[in-house]
This record gives sequence, structure tokens and C-alpha cells, in this order.
Amino acid sequence: RRAMAVLRVRHCRALLYCRRAPPRCPACGGDLRGAGLAAAPVRLDSPFRHGHGQPRAFLVRPTRGTFLDGYDGHSDLHVGISSSRGVVYNYDQEGVHRDGRGWEQCISIPLVQPDMGELLQHWDELLEEFSLQETWLPHRYEEQQHNCFTFALAFINGVRQARGGAALSKAEFTERFVLARAREAARYLRLQQQLAHSDVYIVPLDEQEQQE
Repeated sequence: RRAMAVLRVRHCRALLYCRRAPPRCPACGGDLRGAGLAAAPVRLDSPFRHGHGQPRAFLVRPTRGTFLDGYDGHSDLHVGISSSRGVVYNYDQEGVHRDGRGWEQCISIPLVQPDMGELLQHWDELLEEFSLQETWLPHRYEEQQHNCFTFALAFINGVRQARGGAALSKAEFTERFVLARAREAARYLRLQQQLAHSDVYIVPLDEQEQQE
């Protein structure tokens, strides 16, 4: 399911989130049509990406379903690494999968910068070689200690160390690369949920600033 557009309107020290900008501010009753550029609606970008169009990225999606279709914020998540062509390598109790579909709505963290020419060139080869290691056979899978995140982070750390970088723990990687995007996604999902039940969701500006 595609996300319905979310608009943000700033007016009378409040942020109004809506699908369509109302003619009058529901907080103060003022006319929004003549409120000038400061009150012009701004469309919020969705934090979710089509994973198969995100090359060389760390991808996160719900294990079942999608973020915008029933995800409750607590269900299990699944992660993978995309190839240069958007094939998503991921590991579970059945071993390594190379998915050409199923990752259409993801949180995406790019892993390679444009100036990393050699890595760009050899990414797919490295990813395929890594996925063939015996440590990723199905019987090695363990839900808590040897799982999809273990697979993805081990590949990332292997690439980092080959380039002279330090390996990252799960906590370090999450803090540095995942947390900000996960929080952005959570805020967006909350807005979608609020607007499923009301035309306008009002957030006092000082409250919003405290959340940022």
C-alpha cells in the first residue's frame, strides 16, 4: 500500500498535519488562504524507500507485512543488504535469500559513497562470496545470536576492515546509522495513524520542538 500524502501547515504557534490543507485553521479559526507563505502547506517526504531501487544499502522492513499496513511499532523487523542491482541478500532459518521482490517498503541506509570506486565495482562479488560462507548455512541460524542482523553487520564490518576501518558492534551501528531514520519513520507512522481517524492533527509548536 502506498502512503497517502501528509501535509504540514505552520500557523498560530502550532503545526497542523493533514491530507488537505483546510481553509481555516482548526486551532484558532484564522483564514489560512490569506496567511501568506509562512502558512503554505509543505508535503512531508515518506521515510520509506523501494528497497530494490536502493543499491548497496542496509535495508529494514517488518518481518511480516509492511510498515504502512498494520505495523504496530513492536513486531519483529528483518534486515538485508542490497546488491548494485537491488537484489536483497538476507539471512533467516532457511539460509541466505537473494530477493528480487518483497522489499518494496523499507528504511534504507546507503553503505557506499560515490567516491568509493573500487568498492562500487566489486560490491556484488564481495556480497556473493560472503553469502556462500558456511557460517550462513540454515542450521547455524539462531534467533537471538545468529540472525539477519548478524549477517548484515558481519558483511558491513568485513568491508570496513578491508578498507582499514574498525568493526562496529550492533549497538554502535544502530546508534550511528539506524536510529535517526527509525525515529523519523516512527514519527511518520504516528502521523499516518492519527490522520486515519481525523482530518487534522494539531501539535503545539513548543511540544513539537521538544520532540525534535
